[in-house]
Amino acid sequence: LKIRCSPCSRLPISRPGVVCLAMAPRTAGIWRRRRHFVLAAAAALATLALVPRLSLGVASTSPLLPPSALPRRRAAGAAAAAAAGVLWGGGACSQPAAAKSRIEGYEVQLTDSEWAKQLSKGEYAVLRNGGTENPGTSRLLKEKRKGTFRCLGCQNPLFASDEKFDSGTGWPSFASGLPGVEVEAVNQVQAALLGAELRCARCGGHLGDVFQDGFLYQGTRSAETGRRFCIDGAALEFIPEDGGPPIKGIGSRGIYG
Repeated sequence: LKIRCSPCSRLPISRPGVVCLAMAPRTAGIWRRRRHFVLAAAAALATLALVPRLSLGVASTSPLLPPSALPRRRAAGAAAAAAAGVLWGGGACSQPAAAKSRIEGYEVQLTDSEWAKQLSKGEYAVLRNGGTENPGTSRLLKEKRKGTFRCLGCQNPLFASDEKFDSGTGWPSFASGLPGVEVEAVNQVQAALLGAELRCARCGGHLGDVFQDGFLYQGTRSAETGRRFCIDGAALEFIPEDGGPPIKGIGSRGIYG
């Protein structure tokens, strides 16, 4: 059986549930993004597992979330929950059938070689392969001027400067996004406990993840919206309102995972 990797629609792979090498960085980097609340998520899962006949869209005799419903990029979070003694369904995570191509269906269509020429190696790794930058490296972390953060790949406006806040995670963080941000469609349980991927709605470029842990950031806009948009700076460029030159967000220490 020969199939193609669902997220990036390329690199034939031999078995269902196996992610191609181009998409592997999303699995490798995800643990660091969730370090601030994964233990709380595990505790919440443990509580949910003890509530009899809880309605989660699956039969009460089934695992909380079957492997087929668990996206690949949340493998680390699921492992942490399992380590905390939570029943997650067992087995390896399968690639979800609803995973959306990073290429098909977007307004901006470029070949891999065209993207590689337009972007630096690190920018390509994040935007087109779903990699994650080293925390604390983005040039946009301390950017506090008025302006707009847009997609580096297609210049689509993504975040307003008024929504930016210091989350202490090492990645640029926002309390909300503009209409140009596409949020992965996941069920409410997954969104609350493990977050959802963010993409540019115009070119499909990977931006980061959104988490429902805004309550942890009291005194910020994130506490009001209840969400934290955790973004790789390498996917962004900042356009200052004062007319200054655009600032690319990629840092000097590269990408991990």
